[in-house]
Amino acid sequence: MKALVLSGGKGTRLRPLTFTCAKQLIPVANKPILGYVLDQVAATSIKKVGIITAHETGQFVEDYVKDGSSWNLNVCYIPQEPLGLAHAVKTAKHFLGSDSFVMCLGDNVTGQGLESFVKKFKNEHLDALIILKEVDNPSSFGIAQLDEKGNIVRLVEKPKTPIGNLAIIGTYLFSNKVHEAIERIKPSWRGELEITDAIQEMINMGFPVKAEILNSWWLDTGKKDDILSANAKILDEYIQRDIKGTVINSTVDGRVNVAAESKIVNSTIRGPCVIGKGVLIEGSFIGPYTSIGDGSKICNSNLEYCVVQDCVTVRDVERLEDSLIGKNAKITRNQRNRTIKLHVGDYSEVEV
Repeated sequence: MKALVLSGGKGTRLRPLTFTCAKQLIPVANKPILGYVLDQVAATSIKKVGIITAHETGQFVEDYVKDGSSWNLNVCYIPQEPLGLAHAVKTAKHFLGSDSFVMCLGDNVTGQGLESFVKKFKNEHLDALIILKEVDNPSSFGIAQLDEKGNIVRLVEKPKTPIGNLAIIGTYLFSNKVHEAIERIKPSWRGELEITDAIQEMINMGFPVKAEILNSWWLDTGKKDDILSANAKILDEYIQRDIKGTVINSTVDGRVNVAAESKIVNSTIRGPCVIGKGVLIEGSFIGPYTSIGDGSKICNSNLEYCVVQDCVTVRDVERLEDSLIGKNAKITRNQRNRTIKLHVGDYSEVEV
């Protein structure tokens, strides 16, 4: 069995960060989202992984994953134009060959690994196993209808009238029969080959297509608030207290991870939070559910529920919360008057 990890797309909902970075590389708890996906693949017996990349950001993905040896995986890269998930499978057909495979979206994070799904897929000799999750807003997702045996009988993309609340979350297991189904479908009104159409075609062709309902959390990190929610969830579940940096005249409460070469001076840190390598925090309060990237400087400021990437400077800011800040950004307070001065890139959002 192989794995296909989708790390392409344009990430339009996360611009301007995604002008210079693949959306799958935006960190939560100071680790790229894609890293958590590869962790889950590595926890199975799968060793061969194809990573779908976009032409604009593929090099960033390759620079992070390299040959996959950090996960004990054998990785190859497959560039694709963003023409749908089924098109990604079609593009990867040479890599996949006749093998079954698990397909994961590189920007989706779940609290449950892949191993139990792989076991069910193999034991029941399925041609497709689709992972579902109950959602409150089914009109925003592809929704599956099941029979009493757990077989998928119908798929509807973003239904306007309610047909259920079991959403397709972006984890799929397929046999090589999916290639035959993809050859039979046509592009949707969006001009894309939809994976929901391919799955429906497999059902129409009589192949066994079952569902498994996720029994843990799931986060689609496609927007700013999703990134912050994923950051909070990961910090809640995985971060333990580990202070490797220097703490001077400061209070560090709870599950706080401070990397080496960092300094906490005259400050209060309240977990869960993670502080990267070579960070300076001085005269500041860092509240729960905050991640501070490597090389950042936080001085005379209060931060809470934030994701701060590498080499960011925040100085003299009275309160900063619910914020996602890209690499090398500077946020400072004008001490002389109350004028707001901004240098803001395309597609940015600023609330003052």
